[in-house]
Amino acid sequence: MSTIGPDGKPLPQVYRIRNADTSRIQYRMLDSVNALREAKGAAPVALNAQLTAAAATHARDMSVQNRPWHFGSDGSSPIDRVRRVGYTGELVGEAISETYETELETLAAWMEEEGSRRVILDPAARELGFSWLQEDNGKIWWTLVMGR
Repeated sequence: MSTIGPDGKPLPQVYRIRNADTSRIQYRMLDSVNALREAKGAAPVALNAQLTAAAATHARDMSVQNRPWHFGSDGSSPIDRVRRVGYTGELVGEAISETYETELETLAAWMEEEGSRRVILDPAARELGFSWLQEDNGKIWWTLVMGR
């Protein structure tokens, strides 16, 4: 089987995530976000379980809806979702993606987009939630939530 597509570019490889990879992936994202923040003079953020729960809920819901967008199937906003999990801080913002790429490739894509880059580098952010849902076909729904 050819690894080059008709456009001459490499065909995407399915990035399979195992349950045992969860902590490694979350902390790799946290370390990468903090390196980007440090380069811009922003304080580091800490992984927050409540924000991660809100991110997991939204990743699952985007898969159910089969579309990447910031509103839940029940009409919920990112603010609604962080409140539902008991987060008492303030939402800074959310970055989402529908892809077959790794978390670091996804972070690089987010940094190319002004809105998600602003959320990730917001100097007021102090906490991060990060989760995903991977479908059987390999598609990954990534959600990153920043709070303060």
